[in-house]
Amino acid sequence: MILGALLAALLMSPPETVLRNIEYARPGNLPLELDLYLPDGARAGVPVILSIHGGGWHGGSKEASPGTHFTRYGYAVAAINYRLIKQGIFPAPIHDCKAAVRWLRANGSKYGLDTRRIGVWGASAGGHLAALLGTSGGVADLEGTLGNPGYSSRVQAVVDYFGPTDLPKWRHSADPAVNAILSESQMMGFDVVKYSERAARANPITYVSRDDPPFFIGHGMEDKLVPASQSELLDAALRKAGVPSELHLVPGAGHSVPGLALDDKVRAFFDRCLRR
Repeated sequence: MILGALLAALLMSPPETVLRNIEYARPGNLPLELDLYLPDGARAGVPVILSIHGGGWHGGSKEASPGTHFTRYGYAVAAINYRLIKQGIFPAPIHDCKAAVRWLRANGSKYGLDTRRIGVWGASAGGHLAALLGTSGGVADLEGTLGNPGYSSRVQAVVDYFGPTDLPKWRHSADPAVNAILSESQMMGFDVVKYSERAARANPITYVSRDDPPFFIGHGMEDKLVPASQSELLDAALRKAGVPSELHLVPGAGHSVPGLALDDKVRAFFDRCLRR
């Protein structure tokens, strides 16, 4: 029985090559690294997904990034680490994400990547950064000066799982039982409610414009940490600007990537956006 289960698991595991701990940027003496998951047997021109982990901007790691299993569908996936609160407050994390996109474009030919087709997938704090990456294309203030400045940091598709989109409104709407653990003010370096206008600099909603890439937004309706209203706000802003946006509110689901069970829909979204 055990041998049979192990054999079945091996047969179901996607063939892939994983290149770990590749340095993509170095702010000061801190190396920022990514793991690159490549589908075995893929020809040149593989579309790539930048995967951004959650953890409230103060924890988590690239090993817990969403979507790394999408190699089974012929995608390359770059799972990144970025500066956490103890290493640098905002805009450090979005500078890092943009640097990672530029690294992919500068080095994609080495790995057979189609760098005209880069999607991003983030969850929770990673969802916030993925959404911000999608809406802030061309915003000089958020580009930073890390690595490969001659390359674009724009992405062609965004998957945002339960990411905060308006930090002061998040603080007001969060369940009182979890309010004490929210770390958005630590990430910003000031009280986001008291200084809401300054906090708007980190809100993905702030930068929504017609030229943003298509969005896929997933959120559990029982999410007690990031209320689904945060995703509804972003979806409404995108639609108002004429940006294609899919909002999937999942009944009974909480703050959990597996709990959303949206892989098939995410795959269809990326296929439409990155394989045309």
